[in-house]
Amino acid sequence: MKKGIAFLLSAVLCVAGLTACSSQTTSAGNTESSSSTESTSAGTSEAKTDGGAVSTLEEGKLIAGTNAAFPPFEYLGDNGAPDGFDVALIKAIGDKLGLEVEVQDMEFNSLVASVGNKIDVAIAGMTVTEERLQEVDFSDAYYEAVQYVIVPSGSEIASADDLTGKTIGVQLGTTGDFIATDLEDAGDATVQRYDKAVDAVNDLINGRVDLVIIDKNPALVFEGNFEGKVTALDGAQFDFEIENYAIALPKGSALVSQVNQALAELKEDGTFDKLVSQYIEEAE
Repeated sequence: MKKGIAFLLSAVLCVAGLTACSSQTTSAGNTESSSSTESTSAGTSEAKTDGGAVSTLEEGKLIAGTNAAFPPFEYLGDNGAPDGFDVALIKAIGDKLGLEVEVQDMEFNSLVASVGNKIDVAIAGMTVTEERLQEVDFSDAYYEAVQYVIVPSGSEIASADDLTGKTIGVQLGTTGDFIATDLEDAGDATVQRYDKAVDAVNDLINGRVDLVIIDKNPALVFEGNFEGKVTALDGAQFDFEIENYAIALPKGSALVSQVNQALAELKEDGTFDKLVSQYIEEAE
C-alpha cells in the first residue's frame, strides 16, 4: 500500500529480495518442523529452528498484524477471520519457524508503531519506505507492486495532469496517501483519507471524491466488485513508480534473517507459487 508521485504500475512477482478476492483458506504448511519452545526471562519465547532461537512476544506464537481490507492480500473471510495471500504466507512462515500464528486485524496506520510491542510482525501489502525504515526493519521483498487509479466509469481522468484540482480518496498511511499528500502539499489537489479502502471507493461511487489511488490488485478487485460503476486505470498513465512489499519486523531482531530464510524455503519448495496462484492470480 503504500509513496511520492512518480510510480510506474504493473504488478510483478519479486523472485529475489529487497522491501488488501478469494475467500478460500489454505493450510499453507506442508513442511515439518522439529522446533521446541522455551520461555525467556524477558517474557518472550524462543522456538528452536535450524537458524537458531526465534524470539517472540508470546511463547510458541508469532503474532502478526494486518489490515483485512486490502484484497486479495488481506480481507475478512467467510468465517469473519482475516484471510488472503499475506495471511496464508505468514502462516506458512510460522510453520517453517515452528510457531503458531495469530493474525490480528488492525488499522493500517497503526501497524508499524505496533511492531515489537503489540505484534511480532506486520504483513499487510506494506511497501518499504525510508520513513518506515526509521522505525522497523523489513524482510526481503516478496511482491513487486504498482499503484492504480480508480475513477467513475466514463471519467475523463487519464493522465497525471488530470489530477490537478481533483479530490482524491486514499487509505490512510498507504502509498496512495503519500502520492496524494505530495499533490496536496503542492496545492494541486484535495485529499480525503479513510481507514478502509472500500470506504474511499464507496465515496467515489457517490460522487464525494473524483478518484482513488490504490495498489493494482485491490483496484482490480474493486473494479470487479463494482462492475460498471468504476474503472481501474493503469498507473503507467500517471507516471507512478514500482514498489516492493515486505514484512515489517522489530529493528535489530534476529527474526529478520529467520523470516528471510523461511521465505526462501517457501519459494524453493513451491509453496509461495501455490499461494500466488490461489489468492492473487485467481483474483485478477
